[in-house]
Amino acid sequence: MKVFKSILFINFTFRLLFSQELITNKIKYYENKIKSFNDSIHETYKIIEKLKFEYINDIIKKYGMPRIEEDGFLVYHSAFALFYIDKYSQSRWVVHVILPDISRGVEKRTNDFRIDTLIPTGTPDRIDYIKSGYDRGHLAPSADFRWSKKALSESYYYSNIAPQRPEFNRGKWAELEDFLRNYVINTSHPLIVVTGGLLHDTIKKFIGVNRKIPVPPYFYKAILDIESQPPRGIAFYMLNGINTKPITSYAISIDSLEKITKIDFFYNLPDSMEERIESMKDISHWLTTPFKGNVAPLEVEELPKNAINTIEAEKYINSKATVCGTVVATRVLKDAKGVILNLDQNFPNNLFTVTIWQNNIPNFSFEPAIFLKDKKICVTGLITKYKGTPTMEIRNEKQIEFLDENN
Repeated sequence: MKVFKSILFINFTFRLLFSQELITNKIKYYENKIKSFNDSIHETYKIIEKLKFEYINDIIKKYGMPRIEEDGFLVYHSAFALFYIDKYSQSRWVVHVILPDISRGVEKRTNDFRIDTLIPTGTPDRIDYIKSGYDRGHLAPSADFRWSKKALSESYYYSNIAPQRPEFNRGKWAELEDFLRNYVINTSHPLIVVTGGLLHDTIKKFIGVNRKIPVPPYFYKAILDIESQPPRGIAFYMLNGINTKPITSYAISIDSLEKITKIDFFYNLPDSMEERIESMKDISHWLTTPFKGNVAPLEVEELPKNAINTIEAEKYINSKATVCGTVVATRVLKDAKGVILNLDQNFPNNLFTVTIWQNNIPNFSFEPAIFLKDKKICVTGLITKYKGTPTMEIRNEKQIEFLDENN
């Protein structure tokens, strides 16, 4: 009986070990299958990335190249091209393409600033910017390449860097970069962007230890959307310093930018298309959420005597003034407690707001939330501040002056 039980135990143990080995082998089989599958996915992503680089270089050569009329070094990196001028120790311009892929990009900043070895004469280095008071400002922004680790890393070559004031690089310039990415995400159209600083031989401000690097007084972007119907273009021109106006106020035509920079942008386009695109200056076609409906603040010559625009309102906190602008948005407060008017720029970029509390609504011969929408008006009263935004409370329609001719 004991021998029989021993045989049964041995048989059971053998079957258990065999079963465990079978399961283990199955686990290893599927683990190897997953590894092979992951390797295949990784290789496929590498192929796709390479194809995207080919697409970018093709579209840059076909549409995006400015005309070259001086000595310099034309260099192609994986996802952008640049024209480096040795006497300025920086690029005259950098052209890149913002792909819709940025909406799915997960790569993070590398901060691996380094010399561009493709420039035969060399480029600036870290020591040239240390304690200079200037940021190492990207021309083609690193965030535009977050879909590719390689392209993002290459954006940190010093050939793609120029000295920018911190308040500029981290302020309106960054807002402009976000503005263009927002356009791409909302339209799914790739954008061709040419970026540079205004370089000339009369610049007096320089930085650098190993190299003499002139500080551009202005920076620009020339933009082309070749996939819109019809294709469209726009340009932006900004002071390398504090810029207080909304992004839309810095939009100009590409023609105007060419006169300033003496650069012939997008010259490979057919003549009739180039002429039409480069004369465009209507920023409204480029506005997407959260910029939709925003307008530029009124210029000084458009204002009545002794009036200010919505930008100037910031300087008159706790003072009485007349502020003029366009009512781009109205909002009825919860429980009908009153009405909010946003002038020129909608929330969250609002420059100036007007509040009409519910107990003052009967003092108006019209319904403010409906009638005032899209009107150009001037409001007179005490300017205060609410959550960082200049605001004014008005109690009756005598505080409102209409600028529209029909009103």
